[in-house]
Amino acid sequence: MHAKRRRNLLRQVKGYKWGRKKLIKAARTATLKAGQHAFADRRRKKADFRRLWQIKINAFAREHNLTYSRLMNLLKKNKVALDRKILADLAVNNKTALANIISRVNK
Repeated sequence: MHAKRRRNLLRQVKGYKWGRKKLIKAARTATLKAGQHAFADRRRKKADFRRLWQIKINAFAREHNLTYSRLMNLLKKNKVALDRKILADLAVNNKTALANIISRVNK
């Protein structure tokens, strides 16, 4: 049992630097810390993507003499139910479609 647990732990830390890849105490703390970072970063990833989408939408809005907040306000008032992920994709890949949406809501 002890050897199996040790073997599994050392498999997990394969590729780590220095003593963390071969010393049991260091390997155990390294895996715990790695798990904490992985858990937190899965949540942080969502915020990072939202920030990126906002930057893309804002860049497109500025080309059309709007700000990000004014554009989002216009979309909300006109009940356009597109989320930031879709708007950012349109801003990059289909500028004409998003320009049409903006021209309709910006009357």
